[in-house]
Amino acid sequence: MKRILVTGGAGFLGSHLCERLLNEGNEVLCVDNLFTGRKSNIHHLMDDKNFEFLRHDITFPLYAEVDEIYNLACPASPVHYQFDPVQTTKTSVIGAINMLGLAKRLRIKILQASTSEVYGDPEVHPQPESYKGSVSTTGIRACYDEGKRCAETLFFDYQRQHKVAIKVMRIFNTYGPRMHPNDGRVVSNFIVQALKGQDITIFGDGRQTRSFCYVDDNIEGMYRLMNSRDGFTGPVNIGNPGEFTMLELAELVIALTNSTSKLKFLPLPQDDPMQRQPIIDLAKKELDWEPTVDLRTGLGKTIQYFDELLKNS
Repeated sequence: MKRILVTGGAGFLGSHLCERLLNEGNEVLCVDNLFTGRKSNIHHLMDDKNFEFLRHDITFPLYAEVDEIYNLACPASPVHYQFDPVQTTKTSVIGAINMLGLAKRLRIKILQASTSEVYGDPEVHPQPESYKGSVSTTGIRACYDEGKRCAETLFFDYQRQHKVAIKVMRIFNTYGPRMHPNDGRVVSNFIVQALKGQDITIFGDGRQTRSFCYVDDNIEGMYRLMNSRDGFTGPVNIGNPGEFTMLELAELVIALTNSTSKLKFLPLPQDDPMQRQPIIDLAKKELDWEPTVDLRTGLGKTIQYFDELLKNS
């Protein structure tokens, strides 16, 4: 049994990871300041004797005795990370320094949940891990994009300078139950609007693309990365290489919800990437991982979650 620290553990991905780690027979210390995380995401874990929740902001030092760290703390949707961009950057950068310092002191492995946003609005498509990115340092998304890029830099510098055992994963668009209904991400937006019979808002002409990975596949990739061979650090893309336009996603959501919603087109936000699709050859080779849940199946499970959430709200 390991004692494992999960920062951002009450969030969408973090809560699923805590659940997985408990199911594997570990003790879990879930740390979250509840800025975007919610206690309802981990309510079903509270009675587990191997689960502990601590409300804490990782921009302040944390002293704990653990065997591994998964660093997931940071708001991940534009609505939330642009609400307080300075705090977003501090969470990525100062939070990484604090967690890396803890890993250094304890001489343990630490995994960084990075993002495909480090590629920016890519000039290379699809995106391999070797692509350096095309990112604005001054735009409204920079607090998140550049914060995550700096966190990756810190991870590799701590590895080189202090011999910290690191793992870095670049997460592509992930969806599933426990997404926040008002997080502004396209899957949750479309589903909530469709279930309410509201217009589905599409930014730009709807031809921009994304690749959607179901949460269970994401957590499997994360778990395999943490337990991969010594010396394999990543960064490694974890995402579904299936590529869909926003129009295709909207039409599929309308069909699966039997909604009467119409499409409404709005201006494209600043620095919104036009293409996003991972090359996952490295994950296949090193982790023996690839996604198994197709978009229609994953959306069906996610729609069921939001339908129950809306009925009970």
